Amino acid sequence: MDAAQRVGEIFGRAGLSGCLHVADVDDPAREVAVGADERIVIASVFKILLVLEFARQVAAGQLDPTERVLVGAADRLGGWGVAGCADDVEVSLRDLAYFAMSVSDNTAADLLLRRVGPDVPSMLAAELGLPGTRIVGGPRHLVETMLADVGARTEAEFARIFPTLSPERVRAMRVFDPERTSSSTARELTRLLRLVWRDEAGPPAACATVRELMSRQLFWTRLAAGFPPGVRVAGKTGTLPGLHLEAGVAEYPDGGRYAVAVLARTERLDTRRIDVDLAIGEAARTAVDSLR
Repeated sequence: MDAAQRVGEIFGRAGLSGCLHVADVDDPAREVAVGADERIVIASVFKILLVLEFARQVAAGQLDPTERVLVGAADRLGGWGVAGCADDVEVSLRDLAYFAMSVSDNTAADLLLRRVGPDVPSMLAAELGLPGTRIVGGPRHLVETMLADVGARTEAEFARIFPTLSPERVRAMRVFDPERTSSSTARELTRLLRLVWRDEAGPPAACATVRELMSRQLFWTRLAAGFPPGVRVAGKTGTLPGLHLEAGVAEYPDGGRYAVAVLARTERLDTRRIDVDLAIGEAARTAVDSLR
């Protein structure tokens, strides 16, 4: 049984469908691919491109990373980081980037996107040779789309309506359609990561910033859970009901570096599924092991 078949078996045991691409950072011809060219919704994984663009603008002297931003009630989208604060807070641009990557803070990402330019991440994807990657707005656009699709006027109203919807009604929402929301392919996500890890996605200082911030992600139950102690895993998760994904790089003490992108789909629409997270990590480790 080859690596792709073993990955399929892991998905099957967990009741998942999905796709995966793993490539050696320094020799991309060495790869494992399962549905790697399928267009997929990327959700918060888009924040890799966002923070890369921020870091590039800082390196070019276009942005001051210490610039202060006041986050008020009208800015908050709910969730982690400054998104969950009860009161106004003031942070720097670079701390917005930190929160966006470490805890996937949607408010921080939305404010950072406003500052770097909402159209720039898509332009960056094209510049980096990612023709299948499209960014359709930021977190605020995503929230507004979800509210509109269920006929809710506020997030509180959405929270009341959403649990009453059938799975079919939920999956018909625009945020689940790769043609109508931010999307890419697993292969293009690993290409992006390889460019960052090889200092080819921008100035070396900008790439180093992205690598460092990805290494500070607090969520460890997906890719990181699949690898043994001593392997450094930097990643960025993305989650929607029934969709669980992560893109990242596993770095071994012997110098081996492997870019990984995994998307898992579930029939149930839960967003917290430790069994799914662990299957993602196991699939990633199985694919990397086959390349080692």
